[in-house]
Formats: sequence, structure tokens, C-alpha cells
Amino acid sequence: MITLDQARTLQGKTLHGAGGEKLGTIDTLYADRDGGEPTFATVHTGLFGSKTHFVPLADATLQGDTVTVPYGKDLVGQAPNIDTDADLSPQEEQRLYTHYGIAGGGYAQTTGTGVGENVHGTVGHDTSGPTTDDAMTRSEERLQVGTQKVEAGRARLRKYITSETETRTVPVSHEEVTIEREPITEGNVGQALDGPNLSEEEHEVVLTEERPVVAKETVPVERVRLGTETVTEQATVTEEVRKEQIETDGVYPEGQRATGTATETTTESDLTVEPRR
Repeated sequence: MITLDQARTLQGKTLHGAGGEKLGTIDTLYADRDGGEPTFATVHTGLFGSKTHFVPLADATLQGDTVTVPYGKDLVGQAPNIDTDADLSPQEEQRLYTHYGIAGGGYAQTTGTGVGENVHGTVGHDTSGPTTDDAMTRSEERLQVGTQKVEAGRARLRKYITSETETRTVPVSHEEVTIEREPITEGNVGQALDGPNLSEEEHEVVLTEERPVVAKETVPVERVRLGTETVTEQATVTEEVRKEQIETDGVYPEGQRATGTATETTTESDLTVEPRR
């Protein structure tokens, strides 16, 4: 028989039937209300685990990671269709025992998706821990807002060549012909009479001028690099958070007595409800 400690490890394991055939994946475990021993497990069967069935754990065995029960796939698939979202009532429990041909036991209570026994001998998974007491823990979600760096874009430096017209003014000079005349004097008469009396001659003067000359040179003018600076701004984050609310039902001021029929109220927390025997 599967013990309570072993049952804590069964969730998610594959349940095998008679002859070693696979019955499905174990999901929820149900424990006996009085003794706390595991009594039933729900398994997902069918295509893609679309169906859920109850399987008794009274004759189940665990060897390594293999969980085996003495029932065939057809018997499990034909088990009574019972809601898995609540505790088993005595009538539902008896229907299952009758279907599998075994003697009925105590009242079975769901353990949810985990297994934990509290001081009342029941199994629950309240957020106060696997050994919850008679107090209920109220929880709520709180936003934890932080930041992370992500790439927002890229900047590049690219150098390319453009042309523009530049005008400069530079002074230039040139030579022009002038005629100079001097009279014959005693000082230059010898040069004047040197040569024939009459003759034809030519004298040539070379004229010069300055012209602008353009030359270009490449010189460095500046260095350019990319840098970054951090700019801080405020960002608003909006998110929905959930919180558990606890309300009471059947609690009256001192000196007053309840009348009528009390109801059981559950909130988002898992409540341990004492069974009506």
C-alpha cells in the first residue's frame, strides 16, 4: 500500500495498470479524512490527457518511479464521472469502491496538487505551509518593478566627401613697355656716335607677368567620436495584482445566536472544511 510519505512524490508520475499498461498521469491525490492515508488518485487519460478518472490506491505499489495498480485500462476508463474540484462525498466514494469491487473506507478529501497533512489529520496546501494549523493565511500579489537594459537603437559615424567652391584674392603683377628719352650730352655723345651714321636696328625687351598658381594639400582639422550619456526619465508601469480576501459567515456579535442555515464560504484561499458525517 502507498504510504503518505510516498504519496508526496506521486504527482506527475505515470500510473501503470494490470499487465504493465499505462493508465495515465497522476494529478490530484485524495487522503482519508480520518487516518490521513492516501485513498484515491486522479489520472489524466485519453488523447492528450483530455479525461480524468479516479483510481483507488489501496492496492497500489511503488517501485522506483513505477506506480502500479491492479486495474485494467477499460475498468479505469469506465469509472463513475465525479467532479475533481471538491472533496469526495461519502456517496461518491462508495460509488467508486463499488465500481472497483473493493470495500469502502473513510471520507476522502482532496489534497490539491500537493500533499500535506495538518494537525486535524487532513491534507491541504494553504500558503502557511504543509503543516497548516487552524489559522488561514491571506496572501496578495505585490509588484516588483525593476529595470533592464535592452537595445533601443544604433548610431554610426560615416565619413564621405563633398565639394564646394572657394574664392580667394591674390595680388599679381606684370611688366609694361615704357619709352625713355634722354638728350645727347657730352657724357653720352660717344655712345651715340658709335656705329654707322645711318642704319636699321631692332631692340627687344622681354616682358614678364605673374599668374595665380593653385595648389591643394590635405590637412587634419578635427577628430570625431561617438559617445553616450544617460538621461533619466520617469516611466509609469500599470499591472493588475491579485489579493485574497477573507470573509466570515456564521459569526455573530456576543449575545446573539445564529438563526437559519449556515453556509460555507470559500475565497481564493484553499479552506479546510470539516465534513458533515
